Amino acid sequence: MSIIDNRKAFFDYFVEERYEAGLVLEGWEVKALRAGRGQIKEGYVVIKQGELFLIGTHISPLPEASKFTNLDPVRTRKLLLHRDQIDKLIGKVEQRGHTLVPLNFHYKDGRVKCEIGLAKGKKLHDKRETEKKRDWDRERARLMRSATK
Repeated sequence: MSIIDNRKAFFDYFVEERYEAGLVLEGWEVKALRAGRGQIKEGYVVIKQGELFLIGTHISPLPEASKFTNLDPVRTRKLLLHRDQIDKLIGKVEQRGHTLVPLNFHYKDGRVKCEIGLAKGKKLHDKRETEKKRDWDRERARLMRSATK
């Protein structure tokens, strides 16, 4: 069950591989995500000292969250993966043009997981081509519906 999707990632990048990572979250963040108060459109993944961290995602605290603790909505969150997966990703990210982007947050066995994608950036002409293809597919479906009526 998906909580948040990053549709912009598929517009800006060619996603080559996908990985499911655990997230280190605080209790108020999980409650806020269950209420649908998260946003990952501007998020990205960085590698620091052999570990993966999610930066730029925004999780707004609920109004009834504790006022006595420091609630930072855009704090850096650690991603949990197996060591061999991390090593593989580090090797591929060091290649030219590859990056790691968050694709979605979803539930798995009651826990919040983040699907990250190993992606390569699109050029402007690639983005235009993708948009033309999407428009043509939409037009073709419309024509097929009208032809069957």
